[in-house]
Amino acid sequence: MDFTPTDEQRMAVESIRRFLDEKLEPEIRAHGECFIERPLMQKWTSELAAFGHISAPHREEWGGLDMGWLTHLLIFEEIAYSSLDVAIPGFINAVGAELIRRSASPEIQQRYLPGLVAGELFVSMGISEPDVGSDVAAVRTRAIRDGDYWVINGEKTWITSGAYSDLLICTCRTGEKEISHILVDRAESPYEVRDIEKMALNGQSTAQIFLTDCRVPASNMLGQPGDGLRNTLKVFEIARCHMAMWSIGIARRALDEAIAYSKERSQHGRKLAGHQLIADKLATMATRIDAARLLEHRAISLVDADVRAEAECAMAKWYATEMAIGVTRDALQIHGGNGVTREFIVERLVREAIICPIPDGTTEIQKLIVSRALTGVAAFR
Repeated sequence: MDFTPTDEQRMAVESIRRFLDEKLEPEIRAHGECFIERPLMQKWTSELAAFGHISAPHREEWGGLDMGWLTHLLIFEEIAYSSLDVAIPGFINAVGAELIRRSASPEIQQRYLPGLVAGELFVSMGISEPDVGSDVAAVRTRAIRDGDYWVINGEKTWITSGAYSDLLICTCRTGEKEISHILVDRAESPYEVRDIEKMALNGQSTAQIFLTDCRVPASNMLGQPGDGLRNTLKVFEIARCHMAMWSIGIARRALDEAIAYSKERSQHGRKLAGHQLIADKLATMATRIDAARLLEHRAISLVDADVRAEAECAMAKWYATEMAIGVTRDALQIHGGNGVTREFIVERLVREAIICPIPDGTTEIQKLIVSRALTGVAAFR
């Protein structure tokens, strides 16, 4: 595979990097780590969409740029480098829009895709529940048909963009052995949202969602009843590549911060960068980041080619997310005592990296997926 960026990809990355450096990152830093209210998040997300965030992989008829998922991930890396809080809602929009594109009726596509691609609407993916994480087939949220409506009851948790969401793609049980996706329009079918406070990434919303006798038009079914599990597994491939790239973005930022600090700080009569143990750390950090990027590029290139890539996406996700923990930890170590203060960004990067291996299937789940691909023997359902 040739991973040399095209001229179009180089221009996309250079453009968004310039916008982030000159305009958006100063605004983000001034705002701090506190919660970003919806009007401001919508403003920033829409501005980024103009540079290809969300829009890059989607068709021009929906306001997209039709540039493919690899290009989107290159753009996403730059945003993650500056702020994961701001990058994440657009990532969820991009994946949610893909599921709607694949499964929804033309009427639903026309109604919602332009707003999602432009960053004017927000969507959440309602998969996880209090007792259900990676085992999608075990969801308990239930939808019962009542004439021209589905009536949904259940609870979702760890839902990204929950507080912002205009739409919820709800994974629910529509029959005894039937998992389906139903698109819930919050304005028409209200649901309750409660935000969850975390060790990091509190600038964006992670929430519990409660659906109580939530009546949704039957036409909001995505695909056919029973398609939910298959469709979820397909978008997991794309989501896991984004998880890999968000890890690469913060690891790259940690490396750059460590390099800059090691060239400025002196100990024992020389710059930190001149000490062999520090040089070893920096070289190892850079190599691990490049290895993660190659795994991610291979995986998303297969997705762009419409080739099944469950194992490759799992490899990319678990390696990159665990890599980010190690790289950010080494960056903090290079900063010494300064690294644990709020004056330097590395302590925040460490907290963010610790979260990376959990969403979209833990490291342990990813390894089981890879093992199943190697042996043909499933260690989980």
